[in-house]
Amino acid sequence: MRSPKLAALELRRFGRGRLPRAAMVALLVLPLLYGALYLWSFWDPYGRLDRIPVALVNDDKGATADGKRIAAGDTLTKGLRDSDVFDWHEVSSAEARAGVEDGTYSLSLTMPADLSRRIASSAGDSPQTGALQVRTNDANNYIVGQISRTVFSEVRQAASTKASRSFLDKIFISFSDIHGATVKAANGADKLSGGIGKAEKGSKDLADGLKDAKDGSGSLSKGLRKLDTGAGDLEDGSKQVAAGTQTLADKVNGIDKKAGPFLKGNEKTIGDTAQLVADSSKAIRHNLGTLVKTAPVAAKGARAASDTLDDVYRARCENPVLPDAACSDLKKAKEAADDVSTIADDLNTLIGDQDGDLKKLDKNLATLQTQAQALADRAPHLSEDLDDAVSKVNKLNEGAGKVAAGAKKLHKGLGTARSGAGDLDEGLGKLKTGAQTLNGGMYKLVDGSGKLAGGLHDGAGQIPDYDKQDRDKRTQVMADPVGLVSKDLHKAPNYGTGFAPYFIPLSLWVGAMVAYMLIPPMNRRALATGAPAWRIALAGWLPVVAIGVLQTVSLMSVLHWAIGLQLDRAAGTVGFLFLVTACFGAIVQWLNARFGAAGRILVLALLMLQLTSAGGTYPVQTSPGFFNAIHPFLPMSYVVEALRRLITGGGTGPVWHACVVLTAFTAGALALTAVSARRRQVWTLDRLHPELTL
Repeated sequence: MRSPKLAALELRRFGRGRLPRAAMVALLVLPLLYGALYLWSFWDPYGRLDRIPVALVNDDKGATADGKRIAAGDTLTKGLRDSDVFDWHEVSSAEARAGVEDGTYSLSLTMPADLSRRIASSAGDSPQTGALQVRTNDANNYIVGQISRTVFSEVRQAASTKASRSFLDKIFISFSDIHGATVKAANGADKLSGGIGKAEKGSKDLADGLKDAKDGSGSLSKGLRKLDTGAGDLEDGSKQVAAGTQTLADKVNGIDKKAGPFLKGNEKTIGDTAQLVADSSKAIRHNLGTLVKTAPVAAKGARAASDTLDDVYRARCENPVLPDAACSDLKKAKEAADDVSTIADDLNTLIGDQDGDLKKLDKNLATLQTQAQALADRAPHLSEDLDDAVSKVNKLNEGAGKVAAGAKKLHKGLGTARSGAGDLDEGLGKLKTGAQTLNGGMYKLVDGSGKLAGGLHDGAGQIPDYDKQDRDKRTQVMADPVGLVSKDLHKAPNYGTGFAPYFIPLSLWVGAMVAYMLIPPMNRRALATGAPAWRIALAGWLPVVAIGVLQTVSLMSVLHWAIGLQLDRAAGTVGFLFLVTACFGAIVQWLNARFGAAGRILVLALLMLQLTSAGGTYPVQTSPGFFNAIHPFLPMSYVVEALRRLITGGGTGPVWHACVVLTAFTAGALALTAVSARRRQVWTLDRLHPELTL
């Protein structure tokens, strides 16, 4: 009998009573218990988070920043209550702590009293980070804690973004303020540059002026040295003048003491005498003309008289005629006549030969006459004139003393001025050098101020000046600069769809495992008739494949129509699952055929190994090394990967790869089952008396 007929006979057994029928129904429904029920329970847990009770504590006291009231706690509380995340219960801090401890609340979220103050501090000198406080209790539910961390991370990010936008808005406003201030600074730098230019010109003029002043101070110093020398001479001369005037004053005062009383008592006599001198001088001047005329005659007469007396004397005395006494008198007369003659000759000679001297005499007599007349006129006032003269001499002496003292001070002052002029000259030399250095520095400053002004203008152009609309755009971007642009090429719509590739092969493996609990892995009739081993293997495998096809159809129908599983490639998924059913059936058949009762345990153990190494929940790379090592050698690894592509979409490369692998597993398992069938056709003591039966 052929294998298909043997398989049909095997299946026909389940229609001969109610219990076999119930068993067949159980075989068809059992995969639904694993596949449909599991997926249904995990279908969309994140869509029902609003049923989880969570304690919400708002202890925030608010704060004030820049004159505005900030109540971050109230804002977050309102936003959370308006959201569909968790079943929020506003309670006190103590109630939240007790509720999380006893399981009334799955977790709690607390906004501390200083939350707003810390957020507002970002605009101050000591910014602080605000912290939301989450309390979980893994003794209540570990997964809820994991979910809360994800949810509250988003809440924290939203709160941080809002606070950051406020902080960044102030920064952008500061940019605008800096821009305006920089523009003002640039304009001021322009004015400064112009002023420094004028200052540079002034410093040059100052340097030139100080150069002239230095030259002038040198000349002044030399002149003061000469003046100091002259002042020394003046001091010495003024001392001598003062000494002379003092001597004059002393003499005048002495004469005044002696002559003053005399003048006061003899003013009339002096006047008369002076008048007499004037008159005599006038008479003499008058008689000088007569003298000129008479002098020659008188000289001639005197000479004649002298000659006569000489003759008389010779006649009488040389020839003694007269007595000695007479001769003596005659001699005297002769001598007197000689003298008169000599005088007359001299007078005549004076008049004749020295007429110029007479003119001088006449001029002097005129002067004497004038002065004598003046004295005669002033004689009544001589004592007064003497008093005036004495007073003037004393004043002259006093003035000379002051001049001497002033000359001394002048000399001393000029000495100081000479020293100061030297210091002035040295100081002006330093000032000249400093002014030249200043001028060089001012020149550099002019260049630097120009560059400063240009740099400030360039800087003002580079500093942004944002308006409110632009600030809003930029603060929005900078508060959350890195957005998550999630482009899921083949997105699973819910949690259940993501887990379907894991639970569907699980349910089909369990279906094959239970099927071989009711159907023998090798057909007894075929074994009894001595049929070929390969036919025996097929006869035991085909009934389970048929049941697996029915299981697949029922499971996928319920998942699609009842639960809502959407398949990207529905026909491909069902066809691939038929291959999976055939592969799993072949493997379970071989384990049961080869190991008998122990094979059922091996089937269960192999299921656990596949579940832990297939990567159906977490990536297999996150599992310990043992599971990574066995992952490539187990069929469910390929089934899970292929179903992901068939259900959610994507390239079909892994699907065809899985088909090849599953076909190889199926063929290999059937071959091994045939080997086991061949061995079972030989009876041994172990078969007659098995050590263990189930």
